[in-house]
Amino acid sequence: MPVSTIVEVLSAVFQISPADEYTDNATLRVLLRRSADRWCLPGGGSDANEKLSDTARHLLVAQTDERSVRHLEQLAVFSDPDRVSGARTIASTYLGLVPSDAPPATPSAAAWHDVNTLPQLAFDHAKIVDAARHRLAAKLSYTNIAFALAPAEFPMSELSEIYGAALGYPVDTTNLLRILSRRGVIAATGTVRRNGRGGGRPPALYRFVDAELRVTDEFATLRPPL
Repeated sequence: MPVSTIVEVLSAVFQISPADEYTDNATLRVLLRRSADRWCLPGGGSDANEKLSDTARHLLVAQTDERSVRHLEQLAVFSDPDRVSGARTIASTYLGLVPSDAPPATPSAAAWHDVNTLPQLAFDHAKIVDAARHRLAAKLSYTNIAFALAPAEFPMSELSEIYGAALGYPVDTTNLLRILSRRGVIAATGTVRRNGRGGGRPPALYRFVDAELRVTDEFATLRPPL
């Protein structure tokens, strides 16, 4: 007898929270929504009349009010027969990225959580978050994917904090500038930041050359430890 299968769409959406007067280090955060008595990734059933990526986007907005996703890509399919209770449900998952300066979404049923101190998540959603972290760390090594995490303009110290938070280890600012400049990933804007953190000489500002994902070096120089 054929077994009916449900297809759901789930999104692991990340944002870097910059260091500030209250926190010494930038942190990688994931967006979660509250469902009943537990936290879970945004998502739900697929729509037969639209692409799965479109379903992921509209469910994200409907459930979390997050409208600033700059990059969204398919992550993986989770198909363990027992991954959820009840009818067999296959999850098509997505990795989404929000720039660090995006205005915060404020629905009561959703919140950003530090990936290193997550609450207990529903079903296999913790595995999905972990897979998304690995994907992001890997792509930081050989693509320009950080364009989707960074502000439009930034000092290199801020960009190195973004890389460090996503990779899970400190990234040297000078080496990062050298690598990304050689790859043609970033360019100087010719301006400086006013009223920079800590006073002193205003830092030079940079921007990403492209606002779409591209491979920059198939032989990765940055080696993620995850």
